[in-house]
Amino acid sequence: MQAPVLLITPPFTQLNTPYPATAYLKGFLNTKGIAAHQCDLGIETTLRMFCRRGLEQLFAEVLRGNEELSENATRIVTLREDYHDTIDDVIAFLQGKRPTLAHRIAGRGFLPEAGRFAQLEDLQWAFGSMGTQDRAKHIATLYLEDLSDLIQETVDPHFGFSRYAERLARSANSFDELHEALLQPLSYVDRILVEILEEKMNAAKPKLVALSVPFPGNLYTSLRCGQWIKQNYPGVPVAMGGGFANTELRSLSDPRVFDYYDYITLDDGEAPMEQLIAHVDGYVGREGLKRTFVREGGAVRYYNNSACTDYRQGQVGTPDYSDFPLDLYISAIEVVNPMHSLWSDGRWNKLTMAHGCYWGKCTFCDISLDYIKNYEPLTAGILVNRMEEMIAQTGQNGFHFVDEAAPPALMRALALEILRRRLVVTWWANVRFEKSFTRDLCLLLKASGCIAVSGGLEVASDRLLELIKKGITVAQVARVCRNLSEAGIMVHAYLMYGFPTQTDQETIDSLELVRQLFESGVLQSAFWHLFTMTAHSPIGLEPARFGVKKVKEAVGMFANNDIEHIDPVGAQHEQYGFGLKKALLNYMHAACFDYPLQKWFDFKVPRTTVAPDTIRRVLSEPEWAKEAPNSKVVYIGKPARSERQIKSKKGAQWEVLALSFALQRSDWTVQVEPDKGAWLLSLLARITVHQPQLWTLQQVRDDYERAGLEDFELFWDNKPVNGLHKAGLLRL
Repeated sequence: MQAPVLLITPPFTQLNTPYPATAYLKGFLNTKGIAAHQCDLGIETTLRMFCRRGLEQLFAEVLRGNEELSENATRIVTLREDYHDTIDDVIAFLQGKRPTLAHRIAGRGFLPEAGRFAQLEDLQWAFGSMGTQDRAKHIATLYLEDLSDLIQETVDPHFGFSRYAERLARSANSFDELHEALLQPLSYVDRILVEILEEKMNAAKPKLVALSVPFPGNLYTSLRCGQWIKQNYPGVPVAMGGGFANTELRSLSDPRVFDYYDYITLDDGEAPMEQLIAHVDGYVGREGLKRTFVREGGAVRYYNNSACTDYRQGQVGTPDYSDFPLDLYISAIEVVNPMHSLWSDGRWNKLTMAHGCYWGKCTFCDISLDYIKNYEPLTAGILVNRMEEMIAQTGQNGFHFVDEAAPPALMRALALEILRRRLVVTWWANVRFEKSFTRDLCLLLKASGCIAVSGGLEVASDRLLELIKKGITVAQVARVCRNLSEAGIMVHAYLMYGFPTQTDQETIDSLELVRQLFESGVLQSAFWHLFTMTAHSPIGLEPARFGVKKVKEAVGMFANNDIEHIDPVGAQHEQYGFGLKKALLNYMHAACFDYPLQKWFDFKVPRTTVAPDTIRRVLSEPEWAKEAPNSKVVYIGKPARSERQIKSKKGAQWEVLALSFALQRSDWTVQVEPDKGAWLLSLLARITVHQPQLWTLQQVRDDYERAGLEDFELFWDNKPVNGLHKAGLLRL
């Protein structure tokens, strides 16, 4: 293929960092010598709109077409000169280019304020511990959202920074409403979008355009892109793929969709893209396509060349972020939630430790789909190679691992490899709260640069966790969260309400356990989600097993994923949403722990049956876990200093060896018998993280006994040696 492939992420996803799908594909195409350009039309459209010239055009459009405005919109229009004068500075601040502006923004009075600021009841309460920069980013975000509200009211009702026209796309069983919207004239935002798209097409002169649609909020704009390309470049085929297609379009049968796309691919994109390029170049016929929908004879047909196998994760190359304007992305803080701030603040390189989910049992999850059920981990060496390549390319050393659930064993290997290479990175990942996250593993992860994890607690009820097949208990989650928090790793929990058969009592008891987790300090961030039944989950496939009924079968010709259902046994789940979220907001700010749970709801709820000290008792119970002989031992600390000292007591004297370990903020000293201390010093030098192989506990024991020493367990499992995790002696 002489002309390149043009890979497009249509508006809108995150504004702080590129969505990684096209970077993954471009990295793969590099390994095949296939030229590709990529662009993120979301950030480019946003920056084209939110600048002085863009706002001048916006306000001119508003004043031309709207005689009657709401009070809020009238206020914004009245203050338009203030918006003109401040918008470029606000965007530059959110891009990290003018950090000193934070003081003016945070002090209020610099930026015009409209309806969104009514939500801001107490900035000091919300951001007192987060500092001026975060406070200013939140205020600047509200300023932009005020402008977003104006756009929605006056020139484009579908506009949203990350959820553009999402209502049209979310589980649209019928294509009718989307098709009707696409037959309307281009909206104000559409015109800006296609203006930029035309520039990209003229510059790239592609032979194939591939649109990645990860979310419902990208679908409408992807269709607009496809529509414009087919009208203006009819000889350039348009392909669509991504997360939305993978979950929603597996039973696609409406041929009208192919008025906008020529091809729709499913699941991992590497092999389908390679076959599609070969098809466009005339090397293979349609029968050679991989997991691809096309329109033939007015009907939708699916091709899946079984002779074409998918690539292993080690073969797909390093994600390539070239072509993205990385210095122009903006860091916003939409909501007062530590993990959501982490998600949207700063630029994170996206990577995956493993394809699919190593657990693959949760009954609410789409575990029947390839992207979850086909588990394949990478090696730590390949991962860190890719991290180093991406740092060199992007200049950014922050990484978000976007796995369904990062495998603890691979996280351990990754952390060790980062430390071996003395690589300075900051990273976070999605995990399962399983017992593998011991105190020492958490300390290792922290030392390698891990700053946060997010994981699914889901419903804080052991009965429902068993029904979900989550493989965890509330007590186990509490202990894991404690280990992570004490290591200095922030913990975010995904919480669910409305799981089938969940009773009112279980909902309130779940809230009480969440309250105790926050009060005990082991959980720092969380978010409640209302359960949604999906077509490809065990519940969606066999609802009767879980006591729910489908309202109707999903028989639409377009998107089929979310399933409306009835839970005849459980509570009226929707009514709990506001109260659960209000309580959680307060708990995240260490407030209102003493409020009765009834306080959060405007209807009668049952009293909790959970004892008020449940989590505290769980955390106070000693954990007696006998170390297996094949467990690993590693030292990640600094070389110890030793000094022989004479101790005396009641006329008796004896010699000890004092070992002093330099920590970053203090020293840690222990005293041991001289012969055992000399052996320990020798051991630490031989089991450092920089050695090529980890020692097992059995090897350590054998070495101890070869030195002629006795009572290994008495020495190893008691003070002071078992406190040396503080100095970096870890048992993994």
